[in-house]
Amino acid sequence: MQKKIVVITGAAGALGRVVADRALNEGATVAVIDHGRNDAPSTPQRLQIGGVDLSAAPQASKAIDDIVAQLGRIDVLINIAGAFKFETIADGNDESWETMHRLNLLTALNTSRAAIPHLVKSNAGRIVNIGALGALEAGSGMGPYAASKAGVHKLTESLAAELKGRVTVNAVLPSTIDTLANRRDMPNADFAKWVTPDELASVILFLASDAASAITGALVPVRGRV
Repeated sequence: MQKKIVVITGAAGALGRVVADRALNEGATVAVIDHGRNDAPSTPQRLQIGGVDLSAAPQASKAIDDIVAQLGRIDVLINIAGAFKFETIADGNDESWETMHRLNLLTALNTSRAAIPHLVKSNAGRIVNIGALGALEAGSGMGPYAASKAGVHKLTESLAAELKGRVTVNAVLPSTIDTLANRRDMPNADFAKWVTPDELASVILFLASDAASAITGALVPVRGRV
């Protein structure tokens, strides 16, 4: 990741923080985008952009334009922004489906679309999305979330075909990620079987690296020890 300009969405979350720190440690300059306001000062290696609703295309475009104006280019986009909601179809409502679609799919779509012209100019443009193993075979209560993540899978495949030879586009498909929030929500689970943020970050940053130049359109399962 040495000397690459890496944009990470959802950087305030458990996974986003780890990916950003790992990219910095590997020599990248990082621009982090998040929905929440971020009052932390930017540094020459880390540009902080907060208060952005990436599900709104104009805000996504402005964030990308601001990054390019300050850093000069973009080499890698890592779309981590998203959310999870457990809700059965019978007891749920349309709002949950719309929210999952907006936060998981539209955030990745809008940011990717805004970044494409800049990624094409890079000698090694990369997009890495976050899908979900649960979108391959959705269980009870997973309908809205799984449908939105299945959309991310198809966005990944379609973009990879459109940008073949210019930008690689891949997705990681984690099982349950070992975060404090997931431990709190599932206290009786076997945490040792879950994939850690650091393990997932390793796969993400590999797909963003020069070593992965021949990989595009891949949906990479990251199961942990399930």
